[in-house]
Amino acid sequence: MEETTHTLENLTEEEVRLHKLKQLQDSNNNPFKYSYDKTHDVLSLITAHSDIEEGQHLEESCRIAGRLISKRNHGKAFFGNILDQSGTLQVYANLNNIGEKKFNELLSLDSGDILGLQGHLFKTKRGELTLKVEQFELLTKSLLPLPEKYHGLQDIELRYRHRYLDLIANSDVRDIFKTRSKVIASIRKFLEKKEFMEVETPVLHNIYGGAAARPFKTFHNELSQDLYLRIALELHLKRLIVGGFEKVYEIGRVFRNEGISYKHNPEYTLLELYEAYADYDDIMRLTEELISQLVYDQYGSYTINYQGTEIDFSTPFKRIKITEALEEKLKIDISDNDALLKKAKELKLDVNDNASKGQLILELYDKVIESTLIQPTFIIDHPWETSPLAKRHRDNPDLVERFELIINGMEIANAFSELNDPIDQMQRFEDQQKAKEQGLEDAHPIDDDFIKALKHGMPPTGGLGIGIDRIVMLLSNTASIREVIFFPHLKDKSS
Repeated sequence: MEETTHTLENLTEEEVRLHKLKQLQDSNNNPFKYSYDKTHDVLSLITAHSDIEEGQHLEESCRIAGRLISKRNHGKAFFGNILDQSGTLQVYANLNNIGEKKFNELLSLDSGDILGLQGHLFKTKRGELTLKVEQFELLTKSLLPLPEKYHGLQDIELRYRHRYLDLIANSDVRDIFKTRSKVIASIRKFLEKKEFMEVETPVLHNIYGGAAARPFKTFHNELSQDLYLRIALELHLKRLIVGGFEKVYEIGRVFRNEGISYKHNPEYTLLELYEAYADYDDIMRLTEELISQLVYDQYGSYTINYQGTEIDFSTPFKRIKITEALEEKLKIDISDNDALLKKAKELKLDVNDNASKGQLILELYDKVIESTLIQPTFIIDHPWETSPLAKRHRDNPDLVERFELIINGMEIANAFSELNDPIDQMQRFEDQQKAKEQGLEDAHPIDDDFIKALKHGMPPTGGLGIGIDRIVMLLSNTASIREVIFFPHLKDKSS
């Protein structure tokens, strides 16, 4: 025995666990079970029995399952903590109660092992609800240790690369993703009440479109053709409006071959919806109703504290014309191209001398206005050149009926009165094609099939896109988009 112990002392943690694994297998004890019939999760037990008195033992037997995240033994007594999806519960076993053989098996377990346990609940003298173990079985042998002081996993790089460890170690991270799930469920519930139909459209596109963005390109071997991961959901959803559906939405992943920041990830989740016979005013009202409802569902209030700033989601949200916002901020005449170009160069924006008025307006807005908008604000009526899929403004042909919803300096939603004139749409596509030929990489390509669909007639339509990840950032009080995506993209470790 001493020789075995001495040998184990020279092994790494993983090698020690592999040694234990072999011992289990040699004794015909399968360390990777098929199932376990549990009767409760941890939270349900805590919720139902947290008010029992100290020293009180319950007669009802219960079975739980989860990961052993810590253990300690005191002579003939064993204490541990079991973590399942819902929370953590202390467990206790006594040598006299379960016998020497099973007690030694319990002592040989490692943190990270997954167990099934049966016993009775009681409350310790220190007031902690505890499961007194009468039976247990090893369901999965963990061959690698949990991070040092499992509750203290803080290295951001490690957390994102090994999200499973992050989820084990940090309960607040698990809470973020529970919030995410609730938010998406609330969106679906809201839209179902509004009689929207959820649909699914292709992820692989022959022609990318629906947004100004660079795509990821792939190749289909059997068809021998290039395909693109979708950058938006828009054009296929509009085809469904042409086909006769009047209210449709999709929650799906989109892919943009662009930079990474606290609010950008190359792969993210987008909600897009389209409603026939509606315009951007209708969609604006729908948007503020949806967003405020999501906030209330999560907090029971229309006011939240996000990263130390109080944000009020009471409706109606503020509405500001993009041109008026710039004129007020910059004290210049928006109709004067030379003044716009001069100001853009003063601010060292990446614009050329041939930039259109609309491009200059948008660049200046992005630079000096957006980050200052903290409370929910609709920025409305954008330049027509920057919105090739939006309907021209009914009162000003230099603008389009478009809005962006900005919250805490971040774009949350984008919406149009959708362009349904196929001749105008084709001209916009041709303008975009010319811009692409002049070096604008993310200009919109011509989609002839979409034009054909419009020629068959699309009713007046309002459309909306909302970044789900950014909404979850707000509702989980999280500062980075990578915190609300299970597996964010990272630079290859070897590079």
